[in-house]
Amino acid sequence: MTTDLTHPMTIGTTTAPTEHEEAHMTTTEAPFPLAVEVTNTSGPRSTAQLAAVLRSERIKATTVRANQVLVTSSAIIGLLISWATAAFVTDEALTATDVFVYPTLLTAVLAAIAGVLLFTTEVQHGTLPAALTAHPSRWPVVAAKSIVATGFGLVLGAVGLAAGFVGALAGGIEVGDTSGMATTVFWALLYTAGSALLGLSVGMVVRHSAGTVSGLLVWWLVVEGMVVSFAPVQVVRFVPFDAGARTLGIETDMDRPEVVAAGLANALHASIFWGYVIASLVLGAVVLVRLDAD
Repeated sequence: MTTDLTHPMTIGTTTAPTEHEEAHMTTTEAPFPLAVEVTNTSGPRSTAQLAAVLRSERIKATTVRANQVLVTSSAIIGLLISWATAAFVTDEALTATDVFVYPTLLTAVLAAIAGVLLFTTEVQHGTLPAALTAHPSRWPVVAAKSIVATGFGLVLGAVGLAAGFVGALAGGIEVGDTSGMATTVFWALLYTAGSALLGLSVGMVVRHSAGTVSGLLVWWLVVEGMVVSFAPVQVVRFVPFDAGARTLGIETDMDRPEVVAAGLANALHASIFWGYVIASLVLGAVVLVRLDAD
């Protein structure tokens, strides 16, 4: 074998490309952007990350058709109940400031349903695992959904109250004394906001839309009604939704005289109701935090 020595090797040098040669391309490897930013609950960015999750939850809540139906239903129910009460109840002198809060009893039910759907629809449509994977600590999801549920409960309550006032005036009754109206609005909105949070909490535990809504309605409209009608007064005052409704100051013919006589101050009734809300929210948060993302 012979070796051609006319072209000796050059070690450690590079030749520049000629005009007929293409220069070698250099590439820089960069990671693909994530579809959603993974949250880190520590550090200065936690607030911004929570705001991003909150914005996402708000968009989902305002674009779901069921929530739009609930807002419309709140307005219709408020108008009809107040108008019918003002037009057909003639055995007592009623004013608009008395009647406009009546629809809140049913508006709170709608708020609870909205809270349930805020979580269970994600389970139903399979979007929850992606959200939990993007936010491994789970707490941003819990906080954002709680804030959105509270806000939606306030919106439903405000719509129901406004529609109730318009319906009462349309029924032909006078406005009445408005000095205590702001206080009534405060207790009513506190009740609807708490109902939405309670619905969200139960939804986080049960994670099934139909089952959660059905169970919530049976408890609220059937079980609590039986307890209020037949149980001792000491038991009645600790029934959650009835305790919250007592803050509205609505008296009905179904109330037992001993229950009315043993009524507590609004602050105490609200404390009992919100005690259930906070306890259920903690339980729902614990269940969600420990839930696998699959």
